[in-house]
Amino acid sequence: MAEIFVVKASDFGEGDRRIVRAGQNEIGVFHHEGAYYAYANQCVHSGGPACEGVMIHKVLDVIGEDRTYQGQVFSDEMHFVCPWHGYEYELKTGICAGNRKLKLKKYDVVRRGDDIFVIA
Repeated sequence: MAEIFVVKASDFGEGDRRIVRAGQNEIGVFHHEGAYYAYANQCVHSGGPACEGVMIHKVLDVIGEDRTYQGQVFSDEMHFVCPWHGYEYELKTGICAGNRKLKLKKYDVVRRGDDIFVIA
């Protein structure tokens, strides 16, 4: 396995992401709440650039005790959305929100001093 340099941690702010090349593949690396996450930048649906879409908190439907719809709220769980067809993924796991049997390939991220690397 190879270590691929991503970025200096001092240049990788909260909420940032980087796309790096690993041979013929691309890997999306995210920085969220002090942690780093990395996934194959290839959507399970049609191969689109899954890691390049908007980041958004998971939306939850609010259902009243009488089972009536009360609206929607944002949760603390962060997702990212493939820009091609809207497939949504959990940032912490890479699992597809619409079909939990699907998930992106996950990569390990390591920090050495001020350097961030992905293991591919």
